[in-house]
This record gives sequence, structure tokens and C-alpha cells, in this order.
Amino acid sequence: MSIEKTKKTTLIKEYKSSEKDNGGSAPSQVAVLTERIRNLTDHMKANHKDQHSKRGLLLMVNRRKKLLAYIKKRNVSEYEDLIKKLGLRK
Repeated sequence: MSIEKTKKTTLIKEYKSSEKDNGGSAPSQVAVLTERIRNLTDHMKANHKDQHSKRGLLLMVNRRKKLLAYIKKRNVSEYEDLIKKLGLRK
């Protein structure tokens, strides 16, 4: 359900906003959350009665939604690029 450290560091490197960013910027947080959500979604397909993981999944989705709203409010073009790179909207 959680992601490996190497995968997390590659996501942070890919989506960081500056050279000093260590994963604290909103785009890098969204990228890491998206990967965790995808992993947990696969887990929920196999274990549909796991209510604790379902709650965690909903919390992660809501946190990602808030971060995306913040990015959209701050810079619309950055928001559109991010959702296109992550493949969130169709």
C-alpha cells in the first residue's frame, strides 16, 4: 500500500519545483499521493471488505483534492500540466 523509497524519491525529483525542494511542494506531494492512491486502489479491488484501508484511501483522495485546488488557485497552467502528466482527468 505504501510506496518504496526509491519510487518516492524519483517522483519527488520529477515533480519538484526548485532545486532545494525535498518533497514539500504541492506538485510533488500530489505526485506521491497519486502513486499511493493507485497502489491502495489495487489493494481495495482484491480486499473490498477492508474498511480501515478504505478510510485511508478516502483521506488521501481528499488531501490530494485540496492540494490540487490550491495549485489551481495559484497557477492554472501549472495545474493543467500536472493533471495531464499524472493522468488524473480524462
